[in-house]
Amino acid sequence: MYLKNYPVISCLLILLLSCRQEAILYVDQSIETTPNANGSIESPFRDVESALNAVHKIRGKDGTQQIKIIFRKGTYYFDKGFLIDQSLSNLIITAYPEESVIFSGGKPIPVNLIRQSRIGDNEVQVIDLKKAGIHDYGKIKNTGFSRPFSNSWGEFFINNKPMHLSRWPNKGMIRMGKIIDEGSVPRNNDFKNRGAIMEYDSLRVSSWEFTDDMWISGYFKYGYADDALRIASLNKEKKTITTAGPTLYGFYSGYAWNKWFAFNIKEETDEPGEYFLERTTGKLYFISPDSEIGSLHLSILEEPFFDIWQAENIQIKNITFEYSRGTILSLSETENVCISGCTFRNSGDLGVIIGNGISPFKEYLHEGNGKPVRGTAGSLQQHLYANQTFNRQGGHNNQIDHCIFYNLGAGGVSMGGGDRKTLQAGNNIVSNCLFHANNRIAKSYRPAVHITGVGNRIVHCEMYDSPSMAILMHGNNHLIENNYIHDVCLEVEDQGAFYYGRNPSECGTIIRNNLFADIPDTYSTCAIYHDDGAGGLTVENNIFYRAGKYAVLMGGGSDNTYKNNLFINGQIGIHADNRLQNWGKSLIAQDGLFEKRLKEINYKEEPYSSTYPYLKDYIPNDSLPKRNRITGNRFIGIGKTSDNPQLLIWENNTVKKDTFKLDSYYSMEMLLKELSDKNYRTTDCSVSIGMLQSEPL
Repeated sequence: MYLKNYPVISCLLILLLSCRQEAILYVDQSIETTPNANGSIESPFRDVESALNAVHKIRGKDGTQQIKIIFRKGTYYFDKGFLIDQSLSNLIITAYPEESVIFSGGKPIPVNLIRQSRIGDNEVQVIDLKKAGIHDYGKIKNTGFSRPFSNSWGEFFINNKPMHLSRWPNKGMIRMGKIIDEGSVPRNNDFKNRGAIMEYDSLRVSSWEFTDDMWISGYFKYGYADDALRIASLNKEKKTITTAGPTLYGFYSGYAWNKWFAFNIKEETDEPGEYFLERTTGKLYFISPDSEIGSLHLSILEEPFFDIWQAENIQIKNITFEYSRGTILSLSETENVCISGCTFRNSGDLGVIIGNGISPFKEYLHEGNGKPVRGTAGSLQQHLYANQTFNRQGGHNNQIDHCIFYNLGAGGVSMGGGDRKTLQAGNNIVSNCLFHANNRIAKSYRPAVHITGVGNRIVHCEMYDSPSMAILMHGNNHLIENNYIHDVCLEVEDQGAFYYGRNPSECGTIIRNNLFADIPDTYSTCAIYHDDGAGGLTVENNIFYRAGKYAVLMGGGSDNTYKNNLFINGQIGIHADNRLQNWGKSLIAQDGLFEKRLKEINYKEEPYSSTYPYLKDYIPNDSLPKRNRITGNRFIGIGKTSDNPQLLIWENNTVKKDTFKLDSYYSMEMLLKELSDKNYRTTDCSVSIGMLQSEPL
């Protein structure tokens, strides 16, 4: 399901920039070409590289003419990525109308190489990858909270579906046993790299033949911090697992979410959809989920398909990208780049990055200083924590429009743009996009969209099926509008569908006309999370339907406005607390983190002093939340409107205690229609059925 078209301003600007006739080149792998192919429809090129080389030749004669490369139907395999720099500006890469074009970073495996085999009592299939010419399998890596974004290992796909490494249990996770040794705790500057020791109580674990490439994944202490660790040893007499290294906060077993599962266990290849790759021999064992196998692939490509750098007026249209180990597309220092009608699927890391990331830290750090790098997010989040004004060079007026992101490994889009020191806007936008199932490998803090910088937008998108947050925000003056966000935060604790925190200078963002629905309330989850003193947010005309334990969690911050929102069916509407007066008071202490961050952006000087005048008196203060206004909202079927109402300013809100009833199965259209029919609408709420249109994937 898409949301209705947002004006595609960037794409239209690109089309209008050239008043001369564009040059057109064709690529068609189905036609045998000669070395003298000229790129005409009768004599097309066969691959991307030949077409780009031809563009360079044309650029030598006319550096500004718009050139269009049209790909005919088929799958085009990439064994390397390509740079699109300033010399290739004014370029369109597109599929021929009504034809399916796939750019693949994988290696096809002949189906006739499949043989039958057994693992224990289980019948499996096996392929010798060496006979398919595949020798690079990649290595399984630590992935999780505060780990850098990184390329995945080679992943296996059957009939365009991702398989998963053999695991136990097959579904869900099991509770952690007694912790004998929590291991090193890097968050406390303990870098001895000592692994943890945990007891287990299953004979199943004792039945495994130990190898040096067995792994466990889980929430080893806090519910917002997943991790994956290699098993260093199994002591079957004592029934203990020792990990090959630490997790950030150490191991703990006292919380309900402290759970784990094991993966890459050969003996556990026992269910359709699982595979195990014996890296020493190249033998790949699997159980197909389909009776008919039409295609097999292993992901290979390590680089972005296109590294778009210092270029302008670029369009990439109607292409499907798949089977990459790393980030699929990279944009940096770009102007007016439009990615439209594309599908990003079945890959191991991010879909698209706009702006620089940070070269992955060598040490396992919660925060630190790194080197800017193109093509990967790397340790970006850890660098931003320590360097809040880092300018990612995300360029301006770039757009991702009408794209689909699914079955990715570590989130959808990381979008920068704008300058936090000057508050200059990036005006980059993600619009009319669909995001789902994009955390196959890394879970927490790998959102559908990570929005950073200043003045960027996420509009008319749908986001769902995520273990963690949908939107992670850093920066100022963003717009989050007309989105449908549901079925997120499915595993985590202490997170929200929209999350930002621990920086009082990140003000000016507006969240408007969105629907947040069906966020589990098992743990502490919410739709909008102002963590650790976050403030300056305007939230208006939204609908919160069964949106977590709290629809809103306001953790000690000030200057937030909630106006004309509709809260339906939940435990608590708005949680507010004064944590900066108790356990979080170190954040606001003299020379503490908040003072450092405010001084870094010169909060008492322009442009901050006039744009956010309430910041001028932030320090010193008594750290009690101030000026949080709750105005004109409606609460229907909410257990408590707030658990600490005295910390908020209440104006003209209405409360209806009866639970809003709807059939157990519903679509967004049904929900909005019911609300409209029953007049359960806020006065100015513009979320409506008309914002939707259904389109098949």
